[in-house]
Amino acid sequence: MADTSQPLRRAALLASGVALLGLLTACGSESASSSGTPEPGKTTRSSSAEPGGGSATPGDTAPAVGAAPSDTAGSASASARTDGRCHTSELRASVGRVDPGAGQRNFPVVLTNTSERTCTVYGYPGAAFVDASGKQLGPDPERAPGSPRTVTLTPGKSAWSGLSFSSPEISGARTATPATLLVTPPDEREPLTVKWTAGEVPVGGNASSVSVTALSPGTGP
Repeated sequence: MADTSQPLRRAALLASGVALLGLLTACGSESASSSGTPEPGKTTRSSSAEPGGGSATPGDTAPAVGAAPSDTAGSASASARTDGRCHTSELRASVGRVDPGAGQRNFPVVLTNTSERTCTVYGYPGAAFVDASGKQLGPDPERAPGSPRTVTLTPGKSAWSGLSFSSPEISGARTATPATLLVTPPDEREPLTVKWTAGEVPVGGNASSVSVTALSPGTGP
C-alpha cells in the first residue's frame, strides 16, 4: 500500500504558507491606509480650512458687496461737500452806503453766503450797469491793482469789493442813471441783480471811469 502521508503534509504546508502570505499582505495594506498617503479617490482636508484656523479663507479678505463706507471715507466725502467756490445761487449781492472822499464816490459791493455750506471766493467780481431795458451802460469797470486772495465764507459771512468812480460834478464825464447793477461772482456766469439807487454814474461814454477792487473779508472798509 502506497504511503500518502508525505504529499498531504506538503499540501498542508503549502496552504499554510499561502494563508500567511495573504495575512502579511493585508496587514501591509492596512498600515499604508492609516499613514498620511491618501487612497485613490479621496482628498485630504487641511486643518487650516477648519473654522477658527490661522489661515485666511476667501471670505476673510474680500469685502462684502454693498458694505457701508468706513468713517474715513465718510469724513472725506463730507470734506469734499464743504470745499469749492461759491456759486451764484448760493450768494446774495448788495451795495453798501457811499463813502465819499477826495472827489471820489466809493461803494462796497457785498457778496453774502446764503447757503448752508462753506465756500470760497477769489479775485474780482464782475460788474455792469444796465438801464431799465437791460441794456448795458458803458464798458465794464476796470480792475484796480491789488493782490487777490481766497476768502472763505461760512454760512452767513460776506466778502466785499470796492466800486469807485470820480464824482461827475468834478470829472465832467458823461453820465447815465442806471436802473440795476449786475454783480457776477468770480468764475461764475450768472449775475446777481442789485437795484441801483445812488444816482448818476459816469458810464455815458465809451471809456471806463469805474473800477472795482479784489474781494476782501467782511462788508466794507
